[in-house]
This record gives sequence, structure tokens and C-alpha cells, in this order.
Amino acid sequence: MHELAITEGIMDAAIPEAEKAGAKKILEIRLRIGELSGVIPECIQAYFEIVSRGTIAEGARITWQKIPVAIRCPDCGFEGDIDRKKIRCPQCGGIDFRVIRGREYFVDSLEAE
Repeated sequence: MHELAITEGIMDAAIPEAEKAGAKKILEIRLRIGELSGVIPECIQAYFEIVSRGTIAEGARITWQKIPVAIRCPDCGFEGDIDRKKIRCPQCGGIDFRVIRGREYFVDSLEAE
């Protein structure tokens, strides 16, 4: 259910930015969503259709791009993307690593008129 709060946050970020730029209508909101963020894009879309009613974002498209999981391994020095289904360092097989990317989510850009 945290997607409702996230969707409201998207609206709180997108609408003021669009209005500040003089936009009358938001056509598209582009999101970046980390593979480990726990955010379900389809739920964001469903909530967006509800919370955007009566706003300049009503009818806008929500698109998203996945942010892959990246780690830094202190054992071998590897730093880079990994398959989130194989949570091990691809270089040494270690599991004592730090996730450096893939938990975040944010509004990347807007298209408005």
C-alpha cells in the first residue's frame, strides 16, 4: 500500500514543477525505479489514475525505466551491476558487499504542454 504514498509524492513533485514552467497539462511522467526499491510500477499507475483526477496531470502517461542493482565488493574490489536473482559478487562469489544502486526511485523527467 506504500505505492499510494509514493504516487502522491510523484504528484507533489511533478505538478509544481510543471506549473513553474508554465505548463497547462502534463502529458507524461517518466520514472526511474530501482529493482530493489520494492515499488510496483503497475500499482503506481493504478493509483495515479485516481490521485491525478481533476489536476493538470489527469490523463498523463506514466512510464518507467528500471535501475539495475549494482554492488561494491570489498573482497575483490568489483563494482558494477549484478543479476538481482543471483545476489553474489559475479567476480569472486562473495556475499559481503554493499548495494550502491537499485534501491532508489524518482521522477526522472516530465513532458508537458
